[in-house]
Amino acid sequence: MTPVVLTKQYVEQRTQGHWLIKNSRVSLNSIVYAFNSGSSAENIVQSFPTLTLEQVYGAIAFYLANQETIDAYLKESEVQFKQARQTAIKQHTSLYKKLATAKAQLK
Repeated sequence: MTPVVLTKQYVEQRTQGHWLIKNSRVSLNSIVYAFNSGSSAENIVQSFPTLTLEQVYGAIAFYLANQETIDAYLKESEVQFKQARQTAIKQHTSLYKKLATAKAQLK
């Protein structure tokens, strides 16, 4: 009997190096943050109903097998987001002031 080798990919790196769940628009970031916050795979599927339980477990297994690389990617993504946010605030100061005022009024 010939041994069966199962190799199914659940995660892929797409444009600009972003990691996504294969055949979906769900980011690996979303799955990893939920997993690291203590969510079970079943709860993650409830949060992302376009994914199957198999895809979520596959993404978690991918993360655990590549944890150092993915954690570095997540940290870099956070830095880039903060930089983009600061740039947006500088470019649209009046808009952000209006938003801050509206938020304060809601409280």
